[in-house]
Amino acid sequence: MRVGATWLETVDKSTNSAVPVEIEDKLIPELDITYAFDANWSAELVLSVPQEHTVKSAGTSLGSFKHLPPTLLAKYTFDPIGSFRPYVGAGVNFTLIFDDDLAVGATRLKLDNFSVGPAVQAGFDWALNEAWSLNFDVKRIMLRTDVEAAGVKLTEARLDPWLYSVGLRYAF
Repeated sequence: MRVGATWLETVDKSTNSAVPVEIEDKLIPELDITYAFDANWSAELVLSVPQEHTVKSAGTSLGSFKHLPPTLLAKYTFDPIGSFRPYVGAGVNFTLIFDDDLAVGATRLKLDNFSVGPAVQAGFDWALNEAWSLNFDVKRIMLRTDVEAAGVKLTEARLDPWLYSVGLRYAF
């Protein structure tokens, strides 16, 4: 298990340049549960608590939405080099999107209810003793949602966040 702090930084892109999207970046808590199949291969479930983000377009506030982004990764951990043990992973992210409260003037905006996309990670553990290690990693997740007004698609928001994490890992 790992408990840590993660800086979530979205790339804030849009398929329609007339509708730029700006999502607030923020520090979030993270809990990772890993099951090791052998010394090198494992499955990791990355969890957090629901997050609320403010949304702007061209500097104008549009409101906010919430999301819950669990991610499941297959992870390959390389053999240790002293106390240093690097790893890479790939998998899938399933983000639930809810409580979207967005509007331009009197026109309400609607987001998709979920996003499914690939996720990748790279990081390392620095062993402190047999059970405890300091962990650093970076993840990239594809998170996209259509933005609609009155049933008409205005753009696809491409948030595709980078996640920079530091934490403590405990091995049972």
